[in-house]
Order: sequence, then C-alpha cells, then structure tokens
Amino acid sequence: MRDPLPLPGHGDTAGRWRTLARWGRTDLVLARLAEGHTDALAILAEAGAAPVPGALYGVWAARSGGTGAELRGTGVCGLVRFCSGAHTLDRALVVAGDRIVEVDVRDPRVRPVEGTWDPVGMAASDSVDVEFAGVPADSLVGPPGFYTARQGFWWGGGGVAAVWLGGAAGIVDDVRGAAGDDPHRLAHLGTLHTALAGTDALLARTADAIDADPAADHTTAVWTARAAADGLARTVADRAPRLAGSTVLTRHDRLGARLADLGVYVRQHHAERDLAALGARVRG
Repeated sequence: MRDPLPLPGHGDTAGRWRTLARWGRTDLVLARLAEGHTDALAILAEAGAAPVPGALYGVWAARSGGTGAELRGTGVCGLVRFCSGAHTLDRALVVAGDRIVEVDVRDPRVRPVEGTWDPVGMAASDSVDVEFAGVPADSLVGPPGFYTARQGFWWGGGGVAAVWLGGAAGIVDDVRGAAGDDPHRLAHLGTLHTALAGTDALLARTADAIDADPAADHTTAVWTARAAADGLARTVADRAPRLAGSTVLTRHDRLGARLADLGVYVRQHHAERDLAALGARVRG
C-alpha cells in the first residue's frame, strides 16, 4: 500500500491532516490504522529509507508501565503494549531502546498476546500486547535517538490530533438532526460547532506554520493543537449525548460505539500531564 498522502513538512501538511480528519469522521478504527501506516511511511522517508512495496505498516512505540522493546545483542526483545493491527499488519516500525527497527510482523518470534485488548471502544483496532522474542534487528531505521529527535516526530502527533478531530466531527454528524427547534439542544449544537471549528482552525494554522518553516521548532503549536483536540473530545462526550437524548442514544448503536471509540483513542493525549508540560513550556 503506497502512502496516498503528501509527506508532512513538504508543502501540504494541511491537506494531509484534512484527509486524516476525513477518515476519522467516517471510521475512527480504520483511520487509526491508516494513520499508523502513513506515519510509518513518513518516518521511513525522513530516514531516507524505502518501504517494502505493498506492505501495510504500523508504528509500535509504547513504553507503558515499564514495558517496551529493547535491543539485546542483535535481536529485539521485550513486551510492547498497544500494538494496533497486530494480526493485520505486514510490517511495523518498533522502537527498541533508542533505535527504530523495521520488523516483519509475520515472523514467528513476533507474538501477539491474546486477551490483552478488551476495551469498550476501539476494540477492532486489535491493539494487543506483542512479545518480541529475539527478532533479528537487521533493518535499523535512522541513527540512535532518531524516533524522537527527528523533525517530524511532533508533525506525526499533529496528524493523530487530526484523526481525533474527525472522530469528533463524525459524532456531531450523528446527533445534529436531533436538535430540532429545542433551544437547549440547539445550544449544545452551537457549542459543539464552535469547538470543532476552533480545533480545525488551530490545526490548519499549525500545519501552515510547519510548511512555512519546517526547520523551526513547532512543538508548542502541536502540543496546543493536541490539547484543543482533547478538549474537543471531552466537550463532545459531554454535550453530544445531551443533544441526542435517550431515543437516539438507545436506538442507534453506532453513536454509542463512536463515543466509546473516541474516548479510548483520545487518551493517547495524557490529559493533565500533557497540559502541565504545555504550561511549563509557555511559562518559559
């Protein structure tokens, strides 16, 4: 599968993020997997490496609760959580210590751990734990420290926020018709519209700034956009059910599923911890 999107930082980051948002608006689970694939291809491009033609990629980088992959000798070992598409992908970029290793997911030493992904939301993303039992590290991507030190690290984080924006917009699409002429429901709809428009504008401005000066540090702008998208998701979780009312909530399982999907996915933003880091950064 080729990357259908323009690379971030190459003149049309806004277009890339708009497409990610459009995918999220349609299906958040598929958008999450597609975002991982396109992010992996962007990482490979930034490292000057080529993807395996036709392969479906992901990025497995979590280091949650003391877990994470490490290089031991010439092999990748350890347990990585939240490996989306574990039973579907062909290849993954695995962050092992300070290196990125491109791994063939079909290698028998790449072992999904069954029963480690049973959420209410995003269940179909198949984000199980994966154990690496000495997978050969014969395809290193970039130099040591490349994953977080590269220019595009937070550009990818902005792309994730665009998917969150799309997921939120899809929920508003589902409840908009329930507003009718009720002034209280219309107030909820107006609040949701405002939150969507503000986050969309902030992401667009951030994307344009990246393209205008890719060599500059855009971390604060991306962190701000991600925080706005997290706030949007919380506004949607609060307001959309009140706008919808009990009839829509109980007779349309799609709405409940989309609310659950967004609630799980947006927790890639670490809430107060990330906001505190943003506050410290803007304080100077």
